[in-house]
Amino acid sequence: MWYLNMNAVLAMVGMVLVLALTRRWPGNKRYLLLAFNLCFLLVFSQKLFVFYLVYTALNYVAFIALGRLQHLRKTTFVLLIAANVVAVCTLRMFGMEMFTHPLFDAIIVLGLIYNVLKVIDALYFAFFIGKESRASVLDYFNYILFIPTFTSGPILKFRDFMADTKQPYQVDAAQTKQYVKRIILGMFKKVVLVALMMDVFKNISGAEQLHVHESVFLMIWFYALIFFDFSGYSDIAVGFGRLMGYNIPENFKKPFQSPTLTQYWRNWHATLGDWFRDHIFMFVSRQTPTKWTAAGLSMLVMVLIGLWHGFSWLYVLWGVYHGLLLGLENILGYTTVNKRKVSKRYFYARCLLTQLFITAAVIVYSGDSHTVYKIYSGLINWSW
Repeated sequence: MWYLNMNAVLAMVGMVLVLALTRRWPGNKRYLLLAFNLCFLLVFSQKLFVFYLVYTALNYVAFIALGRLQHLRKTTFVLLIAANVVAVCTLRMFGMEMFTHPLFDAIIVLGLIYNVLKVIDALYFAFFIGKESRASVLDYFNYILFIPTFTSGPILKFRDFMADTKQPYQVDAAQTKQYVKRIILGMFKKVVLVALMMDVFKNISGAEQLHVHESVFLMIWFYALIFFDFSGYSDIAVGFGRLMGYNIPENFKKPFQSPTLTQYWRNWHATLGDWFRDHIFMFVSRQTPTKWTAAGLSMLVMVLIGLWHGFSWLYVLWGVYHGLLLGLENILGYTTVNKRKVSKRYFYARCLLTQLFITAAVIVYSGDSHTVYKIYSGLINWSW
């Protein structure tokens, strides 16, 4: 969201310059970044600023308390996670106008579905590490409020972010050139390609009735559109994050060259899939699961990812669809394909099959039930 606002982009460019000019100060990355994160939110929205001060402070207290707790640790851990999930779900329902209240402002839900995942990751760290799970209030606030990844990820791991805070600011000229190019590429995707592709999508999908060739085209076109949209955002976030001295993880790892759905979800929006797999599997089954257990957990993970995207039956069905396919891969033992051990023809045929499965449901990401219904209806309309 920030990256379509020129003032926000200039503010981040200014922060990078300040960090570069103060690189001799060992604490520049930590103290200046906190000041930047807070000032940015305050200028953007006073309500958002106040909400996140309170939300982050409460969760920091919970993080510290959980790490020091001797008794009822697991119960407290579960209750803290449940409290965050319930709070976020409730606020999202207000944002979706399922609930209404005159005091509610939709701005406070900005970035919340990403930031609650970071909060929960920190709670996991405190629970499993215990007394050694230390983080200063300064570093915890920077972790939750990190502006480059605030609204749409990539999702930062608590352990990795804390490790980066201990490293001095070391971005050199070659890295600056590389990351600036990454930002420009992301801007081109977001501002140019996505805008043009969205116009085409709206023009064709706006027809009163669609035919099979139009529906197929729209499904493929929309798949490409959301790839450029989200990978473009990730490019910009990774570029700015690394220019600020933090190793932001990659979100897209050649997803179109994934021969199975299991491998695809490790390469498409990789940080989200990794988060759900790590936290669900870690909580439910810390041992290597059986094929049937893995299949059941895959269903659970995909339904949760669907609900994370939106509270609607469309996203639930999307989660069930992908959960069934992933479950079958686990049960039948088709979760991975080693490119070096199979022929190129077989490998790319499997990649194509995976993309067909993904394309069949990708239109759900539009979030518009009317558009989804119209496009699927067009698949059975063979008349010209």
